[in-house]
Amino acid sequence: MTTVKINSDTMDELIKLFGPFDENIKAICTAFDVKVVMQDGQSSLFGEDVSVRKAMDVIEKLRDFIARGDSIDVGRVNYLCDLSKSDKLSEVDELLDDVVAITSRGKPIKCKTVGQKKYVDLMKKNTVTFGVGPAGTGKTYLAVAIAVNAYKAKQVEKIILTRPAVEAGEKLGFLPGDLQEKVNPYLRPLYDALQEMLGMDSYAKMMERGTIEIAPLAYMRGRTLSNAYVILDEAQNTTREQIKMFLTRLGEGSKMVITGDLTQIDLPKGLTSGLKHAIKILKDIDDIGIIRLNERDVVRHPLVQKIVKAYETEDK
Repeated sequence: MTTVKINSDTMDELIKLFGPFDENIKAICTAFDVKVVMQDGQSSLFGEDVSVRKAMDVIEKLRDFIARGDSIDVGRVNYLCDLSKSDKLSEVDELLDDVVAITSRGKPIKCKTVGQKKYVDLMKKNTVTFGVGPAGTGKTYLAVAIAVNAYKAKQVEKIILTRPAVEAGEKLGFLPGDLQEKVNPYLRPLYDALQEMLGMDSYAKMMERGTIEIAPLAYMRGRTLSNAYVILDEAQNTTREQIKMFLTRLGEGSKMVITGDLTQIDLPKGLTSGLKHAIKILKDIDDIGIIRLNERDVVRHPLVQKIVKAYETEDK
């Protein structure tokens, strides 16, 4: 058995390490089957030698994140614990200083998992990128962040966001208003991400000028999308014909990102998901990047990770 002191430069750092109601340190103790003991006013970890060492590695990594001003929550703690168990904790070093974007309020957006970092790198490298994974992995949010960066850097002239208007157990016809008003609720996540990145004033001006276009997928037919950053969200609800139509809209100077969750297909029975078909037949084509995120990349409430994992286990 081993006892190792938990060193901290300040009380504020120690509070952030332990987390609200000590939830962070409790997560570490549970992950490695170690205990926190108090000796002369000093907190220490007690347990098997290997377990204590791996737990302390996580604590030191958390200190690195805190020193750089990153927020720490129990979801991130659990993620680091998983990496430490598999001796892959060093993989997160590249996340420490890599800023994806800055929001309108000056908040830096960083990848929170190695999977997210690979996703961002693929978007920067390839003309077409497929981001496939469960809810909460940041697929749409990071795609919008990269699109806004590309616009600000004058790499593209406009941002086009689209998604299929497929009901998740509800009917569009019962919603009030014209078609645009009916599909607006489906496009809400795209609006929210853009407004956070740009601020309400810039967002409103760009929408008014047509620099930002948000529309249902059906509006893409017959067009050539040039000098634009184009994001297709919820692509699991496209048919094979729809996603082929979308991909062939690609014009000069444009980039495309296609996101979706193959566990949440709302298409009528008998129809194959266009996303599932596309990543199968396009996986070996140069300049097309495909990444599959999983429950470890979920950055919402930690309970979402457990929900996703439970459903994946049931499906298997």
